[in-house]
Amino acid sequence: MISELKQSITKAIAHLRKQYGSLQAGKASVSMVEGIMVESYGSMMPLSQTANVACPDAKTLKIEPWDKSIIGKIEKAIQVADIGINPQNMGTYLLLPIPPMTEERRKVLVKIVKEEAEHAHISVRNARAHAREVLKKQKDDKTISDDEAKKFETDIQKSVDEYSKEIKELEKQKETDIMKV
Repeated sequence: MISELKQSITKAIAHLRKQYGSLQAGKASVSMVEGIMVESYGSMMPLSQTANVACPDAKTLKIEPWDKSIIGKIEKAIQVADIGINPQNMGTYLLLPIPPMTEERRKVLVKIVKEEAEHAHISVRNARAHAREVLKKQKDDKTISDDEAKKFETDIQKSVDEYSKEIKELEKQKETDIMKV
């Protein structure tokens, strides 16, 4: 039960880290375009499965499709994704220059950081609720004693508090990173 809870919460935190990695904070990162889906050969595929994505420097992403005929589709997918970057088509590859951060953009990103952290907190609370339901059922079925149930309840809350603290720390780090000029 506790391991199931921890596994569920770990997934939520991994998702939060991935979301934070995709937020553009003034420097190029492959994760910024990781989730973009591109139409290729009649189906939607992640950009990473259609092209090589690299960071030649801290302010540029380079996307080089393996099949040069889909470069237009990749360019369109990036524009539709609305990540705040306009790709430059260089013929055989795309360059994505990362624009400098404005104060307004920083504030918008901090708001997104807070929203993502709240989603992670909600996932943690849902995992706690599920663990408590399982615990209550076991207690009602008399498969565990009241003392064991109290111990499990304490362990559940301790795990939740620990992971909530980690989420708050990740949120604070990302906010600091974004607001740094």
